[in-house]
Amino acid sequence: MSGAVEATGLVKRYKEVTALDGLDLHVPEGTVLALLGPNGAGKTTAVSILATLLQPDAGSATVAGADLLASPAEVRRRIGLSGQFAAVDEHLTGFENLDMIGRLYHLGRAAARARARALLERFNLTAAADRPVKTYSGGMRRRLDLAGAIVAEPPVLFLDEPTTGLDPRGRTEMWGVIRALVGRGTTLLLTTQYLEEADQLADDIVVIDHGREIAHGTADELKARVGGERIEITVTSPDAVEPARLILDRFSDGRAQVARSRTVTAPISGGPGAFREVLAAIEEAAIAVYDVGLRRPTLDDVFLALTGHAAQPSEEAEPNGEAS
Repeated sequence: MSGAVEATGLVKRYKEVTALDGLDLHVPEGTVLALLGPNGAGKTTAVSILATLLQPDAGSATVAGADLLASPAEVRRRIGLSGQFAAVDEHLTGFENLDMIGRLYHLGRAAARARARALLERFNLTAAADRPVKTYSGGMRRRLDLAGAIVAEPPVLFLDEPTTGLDPRGRTEMWGVIRALVGRGTTLLLTTQYLEEADQLADDIVVIDHGREIAHGTADELKARVGGERIEITVTSPDAVEPARLILDRFSDGRAQVARSRTVTAPISGGPGAFREVLAAIEEAAIAVYDVGLRRPTLDDVFLALTGHAAQPSEEAEPNGEAS
């Protein structure tokens, strides 16, 4: 399958900091690639380079058949971009925002207006079309921003953390919009910190940390790398985390990890029998437990196993001043 996005050896440095360290990407036409990693991993830098907003220090790429370095203007004609924050004018109405973008793409007055109305209907914004965007909810602004990114019907779309700041309902609605776009043949490169989002939307996932690929595969393939079942224990007191971890170490197939505050997880074999043994040991040690369970591995487990830390958002920004 031909690649709508092909990148080889992308490198970006900011003085002593290496934001991207030889990143390769391959996104076949009509598929979704999720670039997964915590803040500071290099996700936004990668998207900014592929969207021609930044120049790489090394490496090459083609986007929708256009060479990134030799033909940046042609790349820009073939892509849509929606960043972490909705890039809409809050003083204009939803219709005026999309109409303006259509005019900037030289669609012509009639075509721009028709395209704006069609997109407002597609993104369920018709009722709010003539209201100032400053009256929109966060989810509505994100949908309008995504509509703006596809005014020119680009074959390739870059979405940089499209559901950041949305509540669960807004996130689910945005997933529906994204699935519909892909169903129409759009190729999508998606960056996210939300492991569930990658699990829900992506055909393929590249996990990056410190600007480098650390894993690549489908969600099921990545989960298979962790293997087996996981036991997860959430204790009631921070002081009980280490004793619980030591107990899990005795029964697990690999070193137990602190997945979240007061939660310890570890791979385990033996199913319910091993689970009962762990519960007996926890009870014997008089460790107060808030919750305990046996489950299949998730992408959280994958990230934890690969990096030694959970994929939790941090306050660190990338050197270009934007959160990854």
